[in-house]
Parts: sequence; structure tokens; C-alpha cells
Amino acid sequence: MNMDLSIVIPVFNEEGNLDELVRRCLDVLRGMGLCFELILIDDGSSDQSARIVEEAAQSNPGEILGVFLNRNYGQHSAILAGFEASKGDIIITLDADLQNPPEEIPALVAAIKQGHDVVGSVRQNRQDTSFRKISSMLVNKGVQKATGVMMTDYGCMLRAYKRNIIEAILQCHERSTFIPVLANSFAKNTTEIPVKHSERKAGESKYSLLKLVSLQFDLLTCMTTFPLRLLSIIGGFVSMAGMGFGLFLIIMRLIFGAAWAADGVFTLFAILFIFTGAQFLALGLLGEYIGRIYNDVRARPRYFVEQTVGLDKPLEP
Repeated sequence: MNMDLSIVIPVFNEEGNLDELVRRCLDVLRGMGLCFELILIDDGSSDQSARIVEEAAQSNPGEILGVFLNRNYGQHSAILAGFEASKGDIIITLDADLQNPPEEIPALVAAIKQGHDVVGSVRQNRQDTSFRKISSMLVNKGVQKATGVMMTDYGCMLRAYKRNIIEAILQCHERSTFIPVLANSFAKNTTEIPVKHSERKAGESKYSLLKLVSLQFDLLTCMTTFPLRLLSIIGGFVSMAGMGFGLFLIIMRLIFGAAWAADGVFTLFAILFIFTGAQFLALGLLGEYIGRIYNDVRARPRYFVEQTVGLDKPLEP
């Protein structure tokens, strides 16, 4: 029998939520009439999460798969491990903290069946701190500008993907990645649906200020080389300002004499600005080449073949 649906849930120190999470997920999935698997990936938890996952898998044979990582690799790495183990035609990711209710799963499946490749979700009436809301808003705006894909809530992990999108993601080998953005780069049709959001009942958020900053750097480096190009832009502006300042000094010196220019001190500043700008420009150009090498070393597929007609096998990218 083909697997219809895979639910991939990364778990890290969520012992207080796991029993309810498993119960609610199984209640929803059993009522959908689909062949499903619930994949729980323990990401090196230091509490009793691994034991709870193991017991759940043993108590529900054929329904739950436990995947155990030898240490903590981070949420997105754990999700990729779950993708690797999944067999469903539709794959849904979900956080283990129960802030995104498992009862929203049928709505995402329905949206995928309407022909979308990726279905995101927008958290309604978010039960988070103001700091988390502001951080999320800034990240979302940055991602929208960099990718051109106007999804509203990239921070919500409750998302659905078609099998072909997951296969494309698994062909990408970069170490730092942001799965929602990577998935959108392969998707033809994307959409978002509103979902409920609940307060965390147990445990603490795993995203500290330092981890949010690190996530922002991952977002920038996995999506765009704009920070490198920004160096060239800054260098160009500084160089032009230096040359303009130098031309102004020459004109004023001819009009008012050498004393006006502090006997050459201002001229030295102008020359310094020109060379400083040139250095930024050179750094930016060097960064462009390094960025291109970086993109090649990551070895992402140049394109994704969705189907072929009349060929024995798809052409290689």
C-alpha cells in the first residue's frame, strides 16, 4: 500500500508535551481515512523525550517511527532526517510544542489536494511575546524581499509539501539551510492558509536571541549574495564621494588659495576616501567570486524535472 501522508516532527527537550502531542496527532490522523506515518525525530534531547518517543513507537506499531540523532543538530537538520525517512506522497512538518494544533493537519492536506506544491500557514492571534512577534516580522520581511515570494509567515513550521518538493530538497547538500525558503525555490504553486495558535503548555522556546541572529545569517547566506554585493555598492558610493570631494577641493583651492585647504590636509582626506572606497569595491568583487564558488560547491540542482514525455530518462541538469 502506498503511503499517503507523513507527519514529520522534530523533538528537542519536549517531555512535557509529547504524550498529548502523540495522542492528538493519532486521533486526527486515524480519522482522516488515509495511510499515514507519524515520524518523531529526537534531536539529541537531554530530558526524557527520547524515552517517550521510543515507547510511543513501540506502542503504536505501523503508525509511529522514531528517529534518534546522536546529538543536537538543530531543528532544520532534524527535519531533513525526517524527510529522508518519510515515504508519504504528502509531507507535513509540525513543531512538538503544541502551539500549532495537530487538528489543523486536514486543512493543509486539503490545500495540497487542490494542486499546490507547498502550503504554508499563517498563525492567527499569536500567543507569543512581543519580542518574538517583532523578530518574526523582521525575518519575514527580509525573506520576502530576498526571494520575491510573498508568503506571510515563514516562521511557522506547520507546512505541507508534495513528495516531489521533498525529493528536490534532499538533493541539496548545503550545511546551513532554511527549509521553507528552499522548498519555495522548487515550488510552482504555493499558498497559505490561516491556522490557530496556542500558548506553550510546557517547556521553553528553543530560540534565544543568539539563535534568532544565527537564523537570520543562515537566511541571508542560503538565499542571496546581496550582502556581498552591498560591499561593492558602498565602495562605489564612497569612491564617488571621495572624487567629488577632491574636485571640490581643487576648485576651492584655485579660488581661495592653498591656505583654504589647510595646506593639503583636506586633499589627503579626499585621497584616503578614494582608496577606502576602492578597497570596499575590491572586497565586493572578491566576494562576488567567492559567493559564486560557494553556490557551486553547494551543488544545488540547476532545475527540477517534474515529468518527462517520450524520453527514457530525464536529461541531467
